[in-house]
Amino acid sequence: MTPNSKNPKKRTAEDNVSFDAVIVGAGFAGMYMLHCLRGMGLSARVYEAGGGVGGTWYWNQYPGARCDVESMQYSYSFSEELDQEWSWSEKYSPQPEILAYANHVADRFNLRKNILFDTQVTTATFDEHKKRWHIETNRGDQVNAQFCIMAVGCLSAANTPPFDGISDFQGPIYHTGEWPHDGVNLEGLHVGVIGTGSSAIQCIPIISRQASSLTVFQRTPNYSVPAWNEVMEPEYEQAVKADYPALRAKARARPAGFYFPFNMQSALDATPEERKHQYEKRWESGGLPFLGAYGDLLFEKAANDTIAEFAREKIRNIVKDPITAELLCPDNVFGCKRLCVDSGYFETYNQDHVTLVDVSKNPIERFTNQGIVADGVEYPLDAIVCATGFAAMTGAFDKIRITGRDGLTLTEKWQAGPRTYLGLSSVGFPNLFMITGPGSPSVLASMIQAIEQHVDWMADCIGHMRDVGAETIEPMSQYEDDWVEHVNEVSKVSLRSTCSSWYVGANIPGRPRVFMPYIGGFPIYVDKCNEVMTKGFEGFLLDKVVGTEVPPKIRRTERWRMALDIDVISPATIAARRVPII
Repeated sequence: MTPNSKNPKKRTAEDNVSFDAVIVGAGFAGMYMLHCLRGMGLSARVYEAGGGVGGTWYWNQYPGARCDVESMQYSYSFSEELDQEWSWSEKYSPQPEILAYANHVADRFNLRKNILFDTQVTTATFDEHKKRWHIETNRGDQVNAQFCIMAVGCLSAANTPPFDGISDFQGPIYHTGEWPHDGVNLEGLHVGVIGTGSSAIQCIPIISRQASSLTVFQRTPNYSVPAWNEVMEPEYEQAVKADYPALRAKARARPAGFYFPFNMQSALDATPEERKHQYEKRWESGGLPFLGAYGDLLFEKAANDTIAEFAREKIRNIVKDPITAELLCPDNVFGCKRLCVDSGYFETYNQDHVTLVDVSKNPIERFTNQGIVADGVEYPLDAIVCATGFAAMTGAFDKIRITGRDGLTLTEKWQAGPRTYLGLSSVGFPNLFMITGPGSPSVLASMIQAIEQHVDWMADCIGHMRDVGAETIEPMSQYEDDWVEHVNEVSKVSLRSTCSSWYVGANIPGRPRVFMPYIGGFPIYVDKCNEVMTKGFEGFLLDKVVGTEVPPKIRRTERWRMALDIDVISPATIAARRVPII
């Protein structure tokens, strides 16, 4: 099920080679980290498990895969030349185009020469005497580096539940997060899809047009709004490119890290007629900005009830069979889970050859050699698609044995839930950086914005260490404890903390229920990171040489400071619970 290259390029393993940094992963995070380190004159090696760059967009090649952030904002911002030369064909970019963009970046900045593909890092061990990381891979590489930088992604460890009898099924089983790169032919087959999350909502309409029958097994229904995707308008693209920095700046000032218009009014202050008008207008515009209809939708249950019922009524009006429609209507908080964006998802269930099977009360019993048994009924299938999501935030870390001081492994430390300072690093693991790690906005922000902010901060940190002659940097326990407590406290402000979702690891049996991303908003988080750096890396312990009190030079991080003339959402406004955080 893992679509690595069919014939990985044979090469000699690297043995006892030293680098300034080893980067794990060649997605958007790993590529930008490599670009920054090389610009500082540092040596770096990137190990990538896949056969190419792109990370999420390399692995997730399932039918209908598409970004839910508008194309003009889902891209790097570090190069104005890159901004101007690249053009997107659609309002919401499809996976092949985003992957093409990633490959363009790799070629344009000559990044491949420092990346080894089809290579999985298996262990990373900190040598306390040498103050360096020793890294090993499944290809026999054994190298060391001052810094180990985890660019492994938040949604990169595919989750396939251990269904009883799964090995008995005679047909192919696919996971949306590990889709074969040479494609899948489902034409004329009886296909089963397990799951109705984001990837399922994107692929089900496409698969329904190929399969002779489609059976969808749903545990929990999800809210979804139409994307209304369309061809990119040249006039709009030109207008954005005429002043791209202004759009980037406005995006950084938004809690979700991307710009969209929103209404600060409370839904409860509006009349029912006003609310319906506002929701209809937003529905017709489509996409994630639908949550910007009112400012208190994710903070006040009574306000959320109004938009939830509006969305359920939309489902009932779209889906002709009332029983199926009710099964597709969620009964939880709207936006509690990541809001999905679709193209004809609910309409799919109006087709005679599409069947929805409810497995919420009676889960899938077992796989057989010919299909799936649920609630005592066997559904004959030729192929099965597991749209069962990921071990989010920490799953990719769990795949690598990461050992810090005193033989402590990261898995052991995080047994009760991930603990980091700012989502950047963790006590006991010197010089180990985590790009968009747990405890940072990560999946609650536009990912590329979150990635660039983290990488810029890390690059400035490493530059400062070089300036003062420091060999290691590590958070202090009290600061990490305070940050973990803060992340937990802030999460309680939002209605999102009331739901069972992958934000809290609820999709993985046995995982501790901890709200992992930072929900306080991107601008507040950026201000905190800037403050920590300005105060000489407050909360971090650097083993700098005595007498080298050199103030940090704010190099790349400077572009993340909020200008006073930008439409900034202030911390006070966010604290007042009047800001939609996607």
